[in-house]
Amino acid sequence: MTDFIRVKRIVVHAFHGVMPEEAKLGQRFLMSLEVETDLSRAGRSDDLAHTISYARLIEIAVEIATQQRFHLIEALAETIAAAILAEFPTASATTILIEKPSAPIAALFDTASVEIRRVRSAS
Repeated sequence: MTDFIRVKRIVVHAFHGVMPEEAKLGQRFLMSLEVETDLSRAGRSDDLAHTISYARLIEIAVEIATQQRFHLIEALAETIAAAILAEFPTASATTILIEKPSAPIAALFDTASVEIRRVRSAS
């Protein structure tokens, strides 16, 4: 059985990007997190200790996004995924979506984004 915990479109102002202006001015990023885990025990017990706290998931993503700087949103997503899998041993996989709605591109578009899925290795 695979269940999901999802947090959609966490908004942060951060300084990721290749362009010098991005490092200086920063911009808005939206982060969506999905964690695959078995939630049956939490559902039966109604106990936070038996689940993965979405508040903690948000803290991890915001801390990484605002306290580190990456040239690529791929690297931001990878770092968040690794931190989630490291902190939560019951997470079997995580999917991270990073959206960059104000990417400095001379075109009209809604958002540029990357989405990665990382699965816990069976080591």
